[in-house]
Amino acid sequence: MPIYEFRCAGCPDFELILPMGTAPVVTACPTCQGDARRRITAPNISRTGSSAFQLIDAATRSAHEPTVVDSTKPGVRTGKTQRYTSNPLHQKLPRP
Repeated sequence: MPIYEFRCAGCPDFELILPMGTAPVVTACPTCQGDARRRITAPNISRTGSSAFQLIDAATRSAHEPTVVDSTKPGVRTGKTQRYTSNPLHQKLPRP
């Protein structure tokens, strides 16, 4: 839900979280009960990419739902490992 900012004449600005499109133009100030008018403000648009959001979500989720460990020692992987990639562009890279 969006956050709407309101300004009262004698009080500091305050914010209300309301469903989109339901914010009134004038509402009662929570401190003095006077009329407070809605302010037009810039939207809070995040500039982070989806990979950053995935990382944040994974970190938040891991606090409550830890991932399952497959191996007994850290760093030891189970299963086959692929020695070389099958990507034809990788064949052009120099080999050590």
